[in-house]
Amino acid sequence: MSIDGRGVQSVEVGGRILAALVKAGRPLMLRELATMAEVAPAQAHAYLLSFRKLELVEQDAASGRYQLGPFALQLGIARLRSFDPLRLAANAVIGFAEEIGLMVTVGVWGTHGPTIVQVQEGSDQVHVNVRTGTVFSITGTATGKVFAAFMPPKIIEAQLGEELRKGARIQGVGAPTSRKELEAEVAMARQLGYAATESKPVTGINGIAAPVFDYSGQMQLAITLIGPTGVLDIGPNSKDAKALLAFTQKLSAQLGYAPDADGRAIQEAAEAEIAAAPVTKRRRRA
Repeated sequence: MSIDGRGVQSVEVGGRILAALVKAGRPLMLRELATMAEVAPAQAHAYLLSFRKLELVEQDAASGRYQLGPFALQLGIARLRSFDPLRLAANAVIGFAEEIGLMVTVGVWGTHGPTIVQVQEGSDQVHVNVRTGTVFSITGTATGKVFAAFMPPKIIEAQLGEELRKGARIQGVGAPTSRKELEAEVAMARQLGYAATESKPVTGINGIAAPVFDYSGQMQLAITLIGPTGVLDIGPNSKDAKALLAFTQKLSAQLGYAPDADGRAIQEAAEAEIAAAPVTKRRRRA
């Protein structure tokens, strides 16, 4: 998103200082904080004095280290209360589908399992029967498998058990598999950060689904790419997989999700690769 117009430089500098505290996730000494924010220590100190008056920042009397203050917490809580994950995703997937050229769906956990709440066509249109309100199986779709991998087991277990009992008679998109096979696919999804299906449940169609988390670490949404097998690459090193992960990680960050240090490293590496090799629009298939 671009922001037009001139800003206030001093506010932007102060923002860098606050952003450094957020990124560090721990109290910082003045010099360390100044280095991370790319400002001189004396300049950082002046900003920190004002931030302390506003209670955006507080300083530990014993160690002298700075950390975010109570007003910063109030701002975060206000943001979380007023922010709707579905509205955020609904607006974001429009541009994402146009950029990547593939169908993008938004799924939530509904009464009957994974439920599609938005379908956004890409330039490379896919002829599959997916529309708002479609219910996917847990075991037979990328969307379902990503819920199985990242939702609390107690939430999905009842629906999963029903699918495995009914077999081919389940009411939903995607033929079921065995529990043993699902467990292996779930383990792989947790390792990769996304779930995938190749040429199923629809022959010739691939799917990649990744989770969106909120500030508490709870999975809120599944974002899924759907495309022809010759167009959508489900491999872990593919541009499609990396683009999806960069997209869902950005949505998660906007919802307040803060992964651990390893998670941040993975996210930063994925975003760096996407920046180096931007996704191009795909040509329509003849």
